Amino acid sequence: MSNIAKGVPFWRKEQFTPFILLSPAILTLMFVVLLPLLFSLYTSFTGYRLIRPESLYDWVGFRNYERIFSNKNFWIAFGRTILFLTIALNVEFILGLGIALLINRITWGQRTLRTFMMFPMMFSPILVGYQFKFIFNDNIGILNNALQALGLSDGAIPWLVDKYLAMFSILFAEIWMSTSVFAILLLAGLFAMPRDPLEAAKVDGCNAWQVFRHITLPFIMPFAFIAMTIRSLDVARAYDIVDVMTGGGPAGRTELLWTLIARVGYDNSRMGQANAMAYVSILLSILFTYYFFTKLLAARKYMGGAE
Repeated sequence: MSNIAKGVPFWRKEQFTPFILLSPAILTLMFVVLLPLLFSLYTSFTGYRLIRPESLYDWVGFRNYERIFSNKNFWIAFGRTILFLTIALNVEFILGLGIALLINRITWGQRTLRTFMMFPMMFSPILVGYQFKFIFNDNIGILNNALQALGLSDGAIPWLVDKYLAMFSILFAEIWMSTSVFAILLLAGLFAMPRDPLEAAKVDGCNAWQVFRHITLPFIMPFAFIAMTIRSLDVARAYDIVDVMTGGGPAGRTELLWTLIARVGYDNSRMGQANAMAYVSILLSILFTYYFFTKLLAARKYMGGAE
């Protein structure tokens, strides 16, 4: 039997079966994810320009990183991205929590409402960007026409041209599209909540706010931190909506990290410097993910879960 086993090819041996079955997925990840990541990391240390293919071999070390750390426009976009991320996550959490609490109290038509609640997240960011670009258009936009028809505005409001209103418009579109992520996860937390602590609190004379503050909210916070982790990765990479609605304008006032990276890499053809910016932005995403993950563990520990 041992001689027969020795003559069997290794790919037919039982211990290699899991690796053979996983090999298509592993090879796909290598070619689609790992190799582009390694290539972009290499180019971040070169003076690679799209219009000069030979510059791919122009090794410059940390010069690209030194330039972006001394670049005022990069740090402005970096700070604006953090502000955008903070506002979007907090507003989405508050609105999602409110929607989840309302739907949880409804006894008739709840499934239908849950289905409608998922519609915004089904649209692609590009489609949402074009949709709200039309809504906020200065001349033919639905919003301006409605405000003027109701007598609430005397003229067209430059939603996508004014430096403050443009950022508000982008935030509004982002929040409209993604609030349902928070609502769905928080609603799942409400469904999973045991009823015994709620009934015991009511017996002890706690009012609705005390029950929510000390029982409901701590229980659903792990679900909230999961949603924040997912959304922090999405918002930190926000590009589609910003590019479609404002293109980073007016005068760069709505430019975030990824629109700046795209402009440097494709419009200015400085791909090496753009990849260096991309790796710095990846660190930002990792920091936010780590922060929310630690908050998730703390919330689970507070509720008596596994550490």
